[in-house]
This record gives sequence, structure tokens and C-alpha cells, in this order.
Amino acid sequence: MGIATINPATGETLREFEGLTEAAIAQKLDLAQRTFEHYRHVPFAQRSQWLNAAAQILEDEKAAFGKIMTLEMGKPLKAGIAEAEKCAAVCRYYADHAADFLKDTEISSDASLSFVRYQPLGIILAVMPWNFPFWQVFRFAAPALMAGNVGVLKHASNVPQCALAIEAIFQRAGFPEGAFQTLLIGSDKSRRLSQTIALKQQHSRAVKEQEQVWLVQRANNSKKWF
Repeated sequence: MGIATINPATGETLREFEGLTEAAIAQKLDLAQRTFEHYRHVPFAQRSQWLNAAAQILEDEKAAFGKIMTLEMGKPLKAGIAEAEKCAAVCRYYADHAADFLKDTEISSDASLSFVRYQPLGIILAVMPWNFPFWQVFRFAAPALMAGNVGVLKHASNVPQCALAIEAIFQRAGFPEGAFQTLLIGSDKSRRLSQTIALKQQHSRAVKEQEQVWLVQRANNSKKWF
């Protein structure tokens, strides 16, 4: 099936979308990787501000978002509005609590100081179904973005306008360009996309590990002066 908005009540094709080329996909993934390199250092307070702004957009325009859901996958308008409200709630929840969830946790050991630290992974790919076209995305995106990751969305091919609307919400909320992107592609490209992103995550981990080695070496060299 192509990427299109098809009215489920009538079967009428309302709008068709051209899938991204391999070159366009590569450009978007490169942008996501570049964005991640600085976004991972953005303070929780700033991420929280942006996510609360996304929640406000969802609340203010819930009727419009509900209509898009109704148009593309047949959800009753009342249910679509409720779904948008639920998405706003999950954004506010993680905006308020993520910093506490992810704070360093001290643990006992024979070292002078030991702790667990949670670090972002990099680009997170979400391959999502059509039945809850907003909720399935926001329940992933809210915690992922608050944790310092960036997201790319491959949504079901019958809800492209929902997918584009979600991308626009994060952009309008103030998140950096590339922090959340929708990729209009068919399912045939999903496997290769996931493999490419996995390689980028490995690169990100290697960079972070090298940074940690450098910090340890710097600390050890500093001790020699005392």
C-alpha cells in the first residue's frame, strides 16, 4: 500500500504522499545525529519547557488533531480529542518527572564514590501502528526526548497526516531542528533504516566511552600534583 490518506468511511483517496528517497532519508538521519550531539547536553529544565509547550499545543488544538485522526483512520471525533488530551498529559508527566527518574543514583562499593548514571542512546526509531496514531507516538517520544535522545518516526502508511502533524507539534514547541522527524517511507525500508540507526548508536556509544576515558585520564593526571 502506498503512503496516502484514504477516508475509511468512503474508501476515497484524499491525498497521496511521495515516499522519501534513500538520499533524503540519509540527510534526515545525518541531521538527527548532528542534533543529538548537542541536544544530549541540553539541561532538563529546557527540555521540560519544550515538552510542556508541546502539551499546550495538543490541548489548544485537540479538536483539529481529533479531526485528522477521524479522517485518516476512522476514530470517532470524541475519541480523537480524548487521545490528544492523553498525549498532552503524558508530555506534562515526563516534563515534570524525568529529571528525578534519571538523576544519578549512588551505590555502595569499595570505591570512594560509585553511582549509576543514565545516558542517552542517540537516535531512537519508532515504527508505529495506526490504531492510536497520536498516543502510540507520544508515549514513546515524551520520555525519549526528555532523556536526551532524538527521535525518528516511521508511522503506518495510512496515517501520514497524523505523522506530519506530530512532527510539527515538536517543531512549534521549540525543540531543535532534527530532534524529532517523521520519515514518510514504506515498510520495505524499515529494516534497513533500523540497521543504519543501530550503527549510528554504536558510534555515539563509542564517542561517549572515549570521553569517559579522557575524563578518567585527566583526573588521574591531576592527582599527580597532590
